[in-house]
Formats: sequence, C-alpha cells, structure tokens
Amino acid sequence: MSRGRLCQTYFAVDQGISPPIYCIVQKFPVNGKISENFGQKIQYIEELGRNAQLPTLLAYFRDQDNYYLVQEFIAGANLAQVVKEEGAFNETQVWQLLTNLLPILKLMSDRRLIHGDIKPENIIRQLTPDSTNLVLVDFGHVQIISRTDQVTDELGVGSPEYAAPEQIKGKAVFASDLYSLGVTCIHLLTLVSPFDLFDIANDCWVWQQYLTTRISDRLTKILNKLIQKSVHQRLQSADEVMQAMGIEAKILHYPSPQSPWQCLHTLTGDNCTNSLTISPDGNILASGGDDKIIRLWELSTQKLLACFSGHSLAVTSVTFSPQGEILATASDDKTIKLWHLPTSREVFTLNGHTNPVKSVSFSPNGQILASGSWDKQVKLWDVITGKEIYALKAHQLQVSAVAFSPQGEILASASFDRTIRLWQITQNHPRYTLLKTLSGHTRAVLAIAFSPDGKILATGSDDNTIKLWDINSGQLISTLLGHSWSVVAVTFTADNETLISASWDKTIKLWKVSTTEEIVTLASHLDSVCAVAVNPVAQMIASSSRDKTIKLWQLVIQQN
Repeated sequence: MSRGRLCQTYFAVDQGISPPIYCIVQKFPVNGKISENFGQKIQYIEELGRNAQLPTLLAYFRDQDNYYLVQEFIAGANLAQVVKEEGAFNETQVWQLLTNLLPILKLMSDRRLIHGDIKPENIIRQLTPDSTNLVLVDFGHVQIISRTDQVTDELGVGSPEYAAPEQIKGKAVFASDLYSLGVTCIHLLTLVSPFDLFDIANDCWVWQQYLTTRISDRLTKILNKLIQKSVHQRLQSADEVMQAMGIEAKILHYPSPQSPWQCLHTLTGDNCTNSLTISPDGNILASGGDDKIIRLWELSTQKLLACFSGHSLAVTSVTFSPQGEILATASDDKTIKLWHLPTSREVFTLNGHTNPVKSVSFSPNGQILASGSWDKQVKLWDVITGKEIYALKAHQLQVSAVAFSPQGEILASASFDRTIRLWQITQNHPRYTLLKTLSGHTRAVLAIAFSPDGKILATGSDDNTIKLWDINSGQLISTLLGHSWSVVAVTFTADNETLISASWDKTIKLWKVSTTEEIVTLASHLDSVCAVAVNPVAQMIASSSRDKTIKLWQLVIQQN
C-alpha cells in the first residue's frame, strides 16, 4: 500500500478468474470536490484505458465514505527503477520517452484532462520483447479543466519535485503536464534530484552541468522549452512538442487509399454520439450520446425527425426491434427504456441493473431483449410485459456487449474479462445454458456481431484486433490486424460478404469476410470513432465520433 495526498493505493489480486487478474485499487475519500466530478473522471478514464499505453479501468464503486477506482496492474519496472539498475538515460532513450508519451498527453488534453503527477515512478516500462513500450499510470491526481477558464481551481497536487509552479499554486493548465514531462527527462539524463538541478539564487535551471554524456542542441532546446517557469514561455501543447520533434504528421494523420465509399453527408451536434442503429426498412437512423438525448434521423433527407429524452445520464446503446416499431435504449443511469415509435412514447423503463448498462440486443422474434452491464450481468427482459426473465452471471468483469444470433438460438456476451460467452437458448420456457467460452483476446472485448448466416462471430477488443470465430466449433478462424487502437464496434453487411469495424484510431475499416483481407480504410473523422451501423437494405454506412459528427458513407460506383 502507498498513501498519497488525495488517495491510498493498494495492490490486489482477483482470484475468482483463471488466470487471476492483478489490479491496482485507489481509494479516495468522499468530499465535495471529488464527489462533484468523480463520475465524469471515470468516463474519461474508461475511454483512455482503451489505449495500450494506459491501464484499463476494471471497475469503480463507492461505499459510505470512499470512492474506489480499480485499474489493470501493468507488469514491468517504473523508470525510477530502470535508471537505478541500468544508469542514466541517453539521448535516444529520451526521444523514445517523448515519442511514447506525447500522444497520450494529447489524448488527455483533448478530453480536458490533466494527469497531474507525471514523474519517473508513474511511467512503467512494460515487460515486452523490445522493452520500449511505456505506460503512464496513477490517475489519483487527474484534474478536469472547464472549457470556460482553462485553469483548474484545485489545490496544488502532484509531486513537488516535478510539479509546475502554477500547479503548486492550484492553477494547473495543460502545459503543466508538459513541464513535469520535461523535468522527468532531465532527471533521467542526470540522475540528480530536480531540486538540485535548479539554481534558486540565480533563478535558472543548471541541469546541463550535470550531464555525463553530451546531447544534441535540438533535444536541449526542446527540454528547455518544456521546463520554463513561465507558462507563456513554455511549449503549450503536445502538438507543439511533436511538431518541434518532427513527428506530428506520423502520429496525427491517417492516409486513406482511393475508395469507392464516399462521405456524402455529415450530421453535426454538440455532443459525442456513443451508439447508432438503422431501422430494418433502412429509412431511419437512431443515435444516442453524452447529452442523454435519443435522436431519429430520416436518412433520405438527413432531417431530424424526433428527439426522445428521459435518461438521466449518457445513452450508451440504441437498437431497433426486428419489426421496427420499438426502439430500446441503454444508459449509464443503469436503466433501459423501450420507446414505441409510431406514437413516440416511452413504453417501459427496465430497472434491475446496479451499474451502467452498455449494450442491448433484441431476439430475432422481437419478444426478448438482452442487456449487458458493468454489474457483470446479462439480463433478459420480456418486451411485452417489461419484466425481467433471467439473469446470466458467468462473467468475472464488466459486460460490454451482447448480441443474439440471427436464428435466435444463441446469445453472445463479451466482457472486460477478455472472454466471450455463448449461451444456448431453449425457446419453449426460456432457459439459458452456457454453451462455450471463447478466449484469445489479450485485453477487454468491447464489440461483438454475428454474421447474417449465423456461422461466424466477430469480436473487437482493446488489444486492437478483430477475431472471427466459428460458431459451431468455437474455434478461432482468423485474427484481423490493422487498427492501431481499440476496436469498439463491428458489424456485417446484409450480404454476409463484408465486415465493418470502427476504432479509437479515428478510422473505419472494411474487410472481405471470405479472405479476411482489408478492403479499404475510411478516415475522415477527426477524433476517435465510437460507433458504426450498416443500412440493411442500401449500401450505406453510418459512423459517429468524438469529433461530434455522424458521417453517412455511400458506395459510389465509379464510371469508366
């Protein structure tokens, strides 16, 4: 256990899973400031944890006096241990450190987050064959900056040796993390305490005097710009630092080959859309997002038809019934709502989950709704009565996605425990028996989809891969590589020939199912793609992103 100013940190082992999962538990006392934005911080930390260079969020909960944050334990040595055993960093290692961490700081600043405690002890070198992947850990000091003032009003946090002057005064900005990163670099180069690298009498840094090996003027200039006492004289953003390093284009831009799929329309809004679904007749697009509103769009005209409100937190999943008359919506408010579209009224609110609900799916006959929640359960609901039928409790961690097979005989559920469970359904008086457990992903499974013929299950994961499984045998058919970040949505086209995937790497990819070859990458979104839906009767794809847009992609046949 370690004790910090804001929280206590524990190492823990979940022995209920085979193999056991090692995790880090941070305990925060309940007080006004933490309680005020704890839920928002959790949402951001969950999103960021889908990156391989940040720990996965496994769970969070509260008792009477404390909040608890449970994250993946990252095996490896922190950089303080590395230099103690191997000696000071050389210039190449510092370039690698900057190249690894700057994209992470950009992602955090894009979501208005300040890490608040960047130092060698919070940077882990993973146990990998090349030992170059670095993971940023410890979110006990993370702060949210409001859009209005761009400055926090929390008391000084972090480690005094590495914290920026404005952060010590309780006025941290995005560039405060860059200051801490710069101080970390000069410590790793010199192995001298940052307190001793600053000449108080002359009010200047003297770190270069402690170097044992020469470094380039270019690196020296960048580091000196990072550790300026005055915020205004400092490099202001991760983008500026990467531009100075000459790596901006490599990290921020995604080349796209010439594609017959073209983005013909863009729907804009003020909030991120988390989920999309297209009606069975192909006429209506439904969307749900962070602003708690469900919107219905007419695809032929791109006009907004209706808005439904009723959820008290972000909408996480939307899906049409097979007949198209009912829309089911799930939310972080722990409820599912059923809406009758012809009358635009709410039919039922389904209560029973004890944590956010992340996925809903109708059975092919439309009589049963399945829901997956962070409470580790899958629940089955009678759509006619709104009553809970059954609860499935085999997963060891959060359930992220559920889907019925096209024939309705199998229900699939995916989880942060890295498995997919296949449940056999007996139709007469519904019984659900665990049929198979599919294992192979190395991180949380986030998305699942059955092929229209019911023979293949596609799964997307935090490990940046898509896997195709044979439903009859449960065997892995193929692993699709190509995305550079978490795969958060997968779906098949109605003709069974194409798989579509969406990723936090800002892209949508199309794959040929028969050969598993990548067909094309669609890369017009400016931020992480959250959801994708395919029109069942037309050659159209809808995608949504954290750039607050929904894009409609149409297959355009080129004329020779």
